[in-house]
Amino acid sequence: MSTPTTSDDSLDLRVFIPSVLVIVGLVVPLIMFPESGTALVNTAFAFATGKFGWLYMIAGLSVVLFLVGLAFSRYGNVRLGGPDDTPEFSYFSWVAMIFAGGIGIAIVNWAWVEPIYYFTSPPFDIEPSSNAAAEWALTYGQFHWGFTPWAFYCLPAIPIAYSMYVHNRPGVRLSVASRGVLGRHSDGWIGSILDAVVVFGIVGGVGTSLGLAVPLVSRLVSGLFGVEPSFMLDVGVLLVWTAIFSASVWFGLAKGIRILSDINVWLAIFLLAFTFIVGDSLFMIEGWVNSLGKMTSHFVEMSLWTDPVGGSTFWKDWTVFYWAWWIAYAPMMGLFVARISRGRTIRELIIAEMVFGALGCWVFFAIWGGYALELQISGALNVAGILDEGGIPAAVEAILNTLPFSQVVTGLFILLCFIFLATTLDSSAYVLASVTSRKLSGYQEPRRSIRLTWAFLIAGVGVALIQLGGLKAVQTSTIVVALPMIPVLGILTWSLIRWLRQDFAKKVLEPHLVIDDQRK
Repeated sequence: MSTPTTSDDSLDLRVFIPSVLVIVGLVVPLIMFPESGTALVNTAFAFATGKFGWLYMIAGLSVVLFLVGLAFSRYGNVRLGGPDDTPEFSYFSWVAMIFAGGIGIAIVNWAWVEPIYYFTSPPFDIEPSSNAAAEWALTYGQFHWGFTPWAFYCLPAIPIAYSMYVHNRPGVRLSVASRGVLGRHSDGWIGSILDAVVVFGIVGGVGTSLGLAVPLVSRLVSGLFGVEPSFMLDVGVLLVWTAIFSASVWFGLAKGIRILSDINVWLAIFLLAFTFIVGDSLFMIEGWVNSLGKMTSHFVEMSLWTDPVGGSTFWKDWTVFYWAWWIAYAPMMGLFVARISRGRTIRELIIAEMVFGALGCWVFFAIWGGYALELQISGALNVAGILDEGGIPAAVEAILNTLPFSQVVTGLFILLCFIFLATTLDSSAYVLASVTSRKLSGYQEPRRSIRLTWAFLIAGVGVALIQLGGLKAVQTSTIVVALPMIPVLGILTWSLIRWLRQDFAKKVLEPHLVIDDQRK
């Protein structure tokens, strides 16, 4: 299949200007009217999750079942590219970029403490802090960071990559990938609105990551170096992040994002291995095996549990919140993963995300979550009490201080936080640059000037919101955006199915299904 020759990597003002206006339309009211703006966002969030929580639950299970069926079907053999297209990156680097870009700072923030929340406030009317609560604490960590979230990430990646590398359509956008359903409307105002909403979701998702990362790293830096917590310390932390991910974005996929992702994964493996060795290894292994068994046997129940009679809010507070969070991030991950997946088959892509993505998260929760839970159960550290009094940053700091060579480990953990978030931020800036470029082909990288523009815009939004405490509102509003993204995911799925049936309806089963040049 020939590489497209008609492409234009210049800035597309039709998408860029509405996108910036949407961002400004959110950030400025939060700056000028922080209390009323936050209250409005919280009301919208309560409406979205309270009235449509069931829809998020159904969407999660449906996406998992669809992708499993697609992987085992003959369409799993479809190569995302031409007959001569080979993968651009090694398998390790490819999976590392997918994992680091998709998880970012969140996993190092929540893996330590999330099981503690479940332990003290368990689902299914289980007695808090009981043995049963401990088992479900590890189980729900595996569930909320397992197959379903990675299925949300994977679903949009397939039609986007199919559009880019099988049909060779210029434009690294959701609107282009929806062309199988929207037709010529994908090039008009409907497509521009869709892409602008995607841009807002990406920037809001970055706001969520910053809201988790800056307080955590500032607290750890303050404790390690004896620096007083302050706004300037928060800004200094953010500036370091900006320098790291701006350099990565400047060097592009092969020399920037790939190398940073590789370093990220190896450093995470080292810290996980160290915790596993010095902690109660047997408890971690048995806890993971047991939680995997409970999650597997109760997967459908956990996916659809809404407790309409008992009135528990656990499923809304955690499962619906997480599913909405993953959906909000899904367009960014779909665009990024599609860009780095040329030459892979649909089955390879599904396995890389749903199997290896979930497995990576399970390791974090089995080791770090298991370590923290063992501290709580044994009485060595009252993690739950620290969480109640000082929040997540204080709890993570206290847990790290229980490890041998705690100062060295904390320093390496801070470095891991910097690299983990940088990989998410540079992936976000890269995708934002791609979405706002004119007819960019899947074989091109967006202009460096556009990449850096978005890098600095992300940093600027972060500084403004940190100063005014608006990160929580951005996080919440992003999750609200996830509600209309559910039908968008449906459009992408429909578009993919139509293309597959049209392109391969009469083609015999082959090792890899590709469209030859004559079909063009």
